[in-house]
Amino acid sequence: MNQLGEKSIVAALQQELSIQKWQVEAVIKLIDEGNTIPFIARYRKEATGNLNDETLRAFDERLRYLNNLWDRKESVLGSIDEQGKLTDELRAQILAAATLVELEDLYRPYKQKRRTRASIARERGLEPLAELILLQQTQRPLIQEAEAFVDPEKDVPDAQAAIAGAQDIIAEQISDNADYRKWIRNRTASAGILTTTAKDAETSSPYEMYYDFSEPLKRMAGHRVLAVNRGEKEKILSVKIDAPENEILTYLKKRLIRHDNPNTTPAIEAALADAYKRLIAPSIENELRGELTDRAEEGAIRVFAENLKQLLMQPPISGRVVLGWDPAFRTGCKLAVVDSLGKVLHTVVIYPTAPQNKVQESIRTLKQLISKYKIDLISLGNGTASRESERVIVELLRETDRPVQYVVVNEAGASVYSASKLATEEFPTFDVGQRSAVSIARRLQDPMAELVKIDPKSIGVGQYQHDMNQTRLTETLTGVVEDCVNRVGVDLNTASVSLLSYVSGISKPVAKNIVTYREEHGRFQTRRELLKVPKLGPKAFEQCAGFLRIREGKNPLDSTGVHPESYGAAEQLLQKTGHTAADLKHGGIPGLTVNGPELSALSSELGVGEITLRDIIAELNKPGRDPRADMPKPILRSDVLELKDLKPGMVLKGTVRNVIDFGAFVDIGVHQDGLVHISQLADRYVRHPLDVVKIGDIVDVKVLDVDPVKKKISLTMRGIKAGK
Repeated sequence: MNQLGEKSIVAALQQELSIQKWQVEAVIKLIDEGNTIPFIARYRKEATGNLNDETLRAFDERLRYLNNLWDRKESVLGSIDEQGKLTDELRAQILAAATLVELEDLYRPYKQKRRTRASIARERGLEPLAELILLQQTQRPLIQEAEAFVDPEKDVPDAQAAIAGAQDIIAEQISDNADYRKWIRNRTASAGILTTTAKDAETSSPYEMYYDFSEPLKRMAGHRVLAVNRGEKEKILSVKIDAPENEILTYLKKRLIRHDNPNTTPAIEAALADAYKRLIAPSIENELRGELTDRAEEGAIRVFAENLKQLLMQPPISGRVVLGWDPAFRTGCKLAVVDSLGKVLHTVVIYPTAPQNKVQESIRTLKQLISKYKIDLISLGNGTASRESERVIVELLRETDRPVQYVVVNEAGASVYSASKLATEEFPTFDVGQRSAVSIARRLQDPMAELVKIDPKSIGVGQYQHDMNQTRLTETLTGVVEDCVNRVGVDLNTASVSLLSYVSGISKPVAKNIVTYREEHGRFQTRRELLKVPKLGPKAFEQCAGFLRIREGKNPLDSTGVHPESYGAAEQLLQKTGHTAADLKHGGIPGLTVNGPELSALSSELGVGEITLRDIIAELNKPGRDPRADMPKPILRSDVLELKDLKPGMVLKGTVRNVIDFGAFVDIGVHQDGLVHISQLADRYVRHPLDVVKIGDIVDVKVLDVDPVKKKISLTMRGIKAGK
């Protein structure tokens, strides 16, 4: 890429992200050097001006788009130049194009086309007639002018055929005009209406609200766009865009008809009408539908990503023995007892649900397990037979002396994991039900460590995820998992291959090599020992070392988020303040603070930036602090509500399970999650539900309505005082 391209990209990123030129240049340099986004966000704050991981992810995505755009510009310029048609004005327009759509509009007249009606007309020698019509100066009837172009050997049998061919040429010229297309696209986007109709109005389907539906394009909500797309794909709906056609035709007439010449005006009007209806309108409709879908997908992916982030960052419940319960009917409920470190102690199948209904036998088995393994918590999956299993658990808790509580967890993805190659390798002697029960237990103990084993798309906190651009969705969700894993940090001596493979700079093969090395040589004693792992070189070590923790290793700093490159500064700081690294083993140095001019002077003395120094101090205050500790804790239950127990006006405490464009689903302790519609989320206008709630939030809700037949619960968060 030449300097002009680099300068253009820097300017675009600076403007779009509202950051300084030096920040743009620094981030591009860091990315080009092979640094990962988590590493740049955490350990290159001085270089970037403390840009966070979200901004850096957006930066990386836009940088790739702009690089592709510039490559395409160079290709287009080269192609037009080879044709000898590149003017200074056209070059300037191409270089100024801000999107691929604008660029392709400019390139359209010069792009090699398949044979069209216009190209056939040119082959028949009708281009001079088209030019004559566009001049609009002939004094003779057009039919007479066209007689000169009749040539049966060229398949132009009469004057009317000659005029039709000339009109085809004019129509294509109109269609290829970038200015016309831009105006028509913008006008259709602002004034067009998307309409949908049912192909068979008598057939019942989930898309009935769209059987006779219309809405301005500019007001189409993302979830409706995706719903309409799915209905169209399933051949239930017909979808079209109604554009302001008369206004568009009037615009084209004003641009093309410069003289009111009765000999040529009718032919031009017919050509421009044909250009719009046959060539421009279908193309613009496809482009606008594509843009609507892109925006809807981006919005849905953004919601999915935020939901996934909240799910991954749920606080672990450590130090408890957990019974994982995978509910089912015919095949029985699979149970797995997991100790406080995640080790499987026992698995069994019980049959308390239909058709066996062996409730008392199941309770006896459960009592024995609780007594033998000192179980503290039951982690119940929310799938089929969850409600029936919950009743058994509540009955059990009333009869047992040990203070056991239960939590209903989202089991989405557990079945995907249990049938995966990874699960087979981890538990080769278990069946899929046993593996699923283990996963359900462990995702309560450490949600992140367990959820990273599952494809993020299978975790079930999105909407219409199967209808989206799968590559884009995968890239975004993978980025979310990477950011969360690196933000929390990973225990080098206990982490699975799945967890390690999300650490900055570590690929899946290297993650496997780390685990293999650990199995062969025992615990890692220092971070530097990582350099002995096959295929983990100095660059990978630089990227990953700060995110890997070693508990009770040789160097206490290895248990913190301080990067090895800053150990010298950290040790000097400890020495200056009368401490040693050994103090970190006893909860850190909470009273260590440096501010103001003292911070600036110390930063210069230690040879690190002020931001890095603040981070070092924070780590020395609370070594290896888990940021998930600040997240809402799950609600532990010991009783159960029935749908029939709910009455309008009841105020309950619940957990947000999913957030979508039109509201949030809240678990209030009955089998069905209740919906808080976006209009009921707050006593103010809410632009998007994520502005008010996130997955895992503990919220107070009031019951608005209960529909026992449809098993729907309507909730509100309006007019409720916290804690009431």
